[in-house]
Amino acid sequence: MQFDTTTSSSWKFGHRGRVAVFIDGNNLFHAARFHSLDIDYNKLLRILLGDGRLLRAFFYTGVDTGAERQQGFLLWMRRNGFRVVQKELKTFYDGTRKANLDVEIAVDMLSLAGRYDTAVLVSGDEDFVYAINAVAYKGCRVEVAGFRSNTAPRLIDVADFFIDLGEIPELIRKDITQIGDYDVPSFVPPDEMPMPEILRHNDREQISRIPRNVAVESGFGEDDIESSGDFVRVTDEQ
Repeated sequence: MQFDTTTSSSWKFGHRGRVAVFIDGNNLFHAARFHSLDIDYNKLLRILLGDGRLLRAFFYTGVDTGAERQQGFLLWMRRNGFRVVQKELKTFYDGTRKANLDVEIAVDMLSLAGRYDTAVLVSGDEDFVYAINAVAYKGCRVEVAGFRSNTAPRLIDVADFFIDLGEIPELIRKDITQIGDYDVPSFVPPDEMPMPEILRHNDREQISRIPRNVAVESGFGEDDIESSGDFVRVTDEQ
């Protein structure tokens, strides 16, 4: 399976039949920002669909009802063919605000199994390993899409195929010259939405040079980084 350079529009997946796409919005946003990539979700959907027939594309995210920019983005997603599944943020005793949609994603993948031939999960979260196996046992093909450095190795291992978005940034990047007020708005995560575990921990061993602000937000301590201007080198020394 490789990208078809003659059409520049889809992957050569072979016959994929009906395709269902499940996008873990917060996980994808942080991974893309880690790679300094602003994603065009229409382009992303076309890449993930390949030559298949779209059954449904889901986008899961926590929401802050008072965040107008985020609501504008979600409205755009709904009007462009995505089924948005949202959950309001909950404030915990330590002041953090979270909205975990892992259960919703897993339930939807299992509930629709049999109605689609191929499921594409866009996430790097290792928690989905069991759900992927369960769907595969029902006879469906399950693919995982994400950035390799931000995707749990076990998730890649259980998938039938891994689509490394880091290898095709030019095909899913937003065209800045075409951005209007609501043409292709950026994903705006709810305030204080935490970074996924794969970004906070796994990248200590996999990423050697990243922007300083990303390193700080990802939870790297002073003992883990070596300063070099706007960039830092992350080490795995204890």
